[in-house]
Amino acid sequence: MTLKSFPAALIFVMVFLFSCGDKGPHPVSHNPTPYELQIPKYFPTQLNIPDNNPLTVEGIELGRYLFYDGRLSGRTHFDSLMSCGSCHVQSRNFEPGIDHPIFQGGRTFGLSGTPTPHVTLPLINLVWNQNGYLWNGMIHESNSNPSRRRLEDLVWMGVVAPHEMNGDTNRTKALIQQTPGYADLFFNAFGSTKVTMENISRAIAQFVRTFVSANSKFDRYMRGEVQLSQQEINGFILFTTEEGADCFHCHGSSGNPLFTTNLFYNNGKDTEFNDPRDRFAISGDEFDKGAYKATTLRNIAFGGPYMHDGRFQTLDEVIDFYSHDVKMSPWVNPLMHHVAESGVQLTPVEKAELKAFILSLQDDEFLANPKFGPPAIFPDGSTYEQIAGKFAGVR
Repeated sequence: MTLKSFPAALIFVMVFLFSCGDKGPHPVSHNPTPYELQIPKYFPTQLNIPDNNPLTVEGIELGRYLFYDGRLSGRTHFDSLMSCGSCHVQSRNFEPGIDHPIFQGGRTFGLSGTPTPHVTLPLINLVWNQNGYLWNGMIHESNSNPSRRRLEDLVWMGVVAPHEMNGDTNRTKALIQQTPGYADLFFNAFGSTKVTMENISRAIAQFVRTFVSANSKFDRYMRGEVQLSQQEINGFILFTTEEGADCFHCHGSSGNPLFTTNLFYNNGKDTEFNDPRDRFAISGDEFDKGAYKATTLRNIAFGGPYMHDGRFQTLDEVIDFYSHDVKMSPWVNPLMHHVAESGVQLTPVEKAELKAFILSLQDDEFLANPKFGPPAIFPDGSTYEQIAGKFAGVR
């Protein structure tokens, strides 16, 4: 769900429409079943679940269908079907993966043929994200109606963005409305059989908020269930010390099991910054030039290519960069303590140890959990292969 730079007027209109909504009738008898999200041990207790879109069993069920339904693009031709799941592939950490058929040169291409401005971000553990979405935080809590938690807006924009589904909301609503089975699901979730973009966005946002990754080897180690190898322990020490690899300021540690702060940093990749979609473009703060979101390191082995522009193809290249190729500039973040030495200067053994620890954050259970994957049969009896279009094989 990446987003190109939208005109300010369009964003205002979309937020206004989302705030108002076209709800349709809400019978008094409507009473969806609350869904209690299980908070893993050591994880934060503060969740980003808005009061006007609580998690419900029925909303999550609907959201799962919609997330994987290629007709969400408002089209019916096999080669024009596209859904959220077309690019956010579960087995690839809800990213496209470097071998995705619509992935070229660090970008994915939407139905219009337009490339994404940045690499697609993963959709995991977003229920804890309080600091905005996208690489530059364009969709941010403080930019919207206080009653909204902008994951819903991110979904909406994914439908209409040229580099994603490039859809028309009226076509999308009409096509979902006329698909047998969906009207009942919308009623069960929201009390109205009328399909609206507001409720499409709410349902998908509910489903995405259940994407919790918390069962990696490191998580099991923290729960006292397994032991880390000596190599992994050495890597953890490097990760969490300033005199080591100095990763923890931006990417968390055992005290921040999300392994991201969800904040924005200039990490010394360049000395000049010409990207009109960096954090500076949003905040207007000079010190945000060349700054981008620190992404989660959970399941990072599936996250290539790396950095906002996909400049690094492998995790080894990323570690090499932080070791000896960090560049000084007036805008590099003060937390980059080793920039004067061009990096943390790791030895080959230390690089291997750091990588071993980072790979211990891989959660295979999450990547294969069937409740996050596509349904076998959709509300109208269609199979996933029939309504996913040409992307059905990307699993």
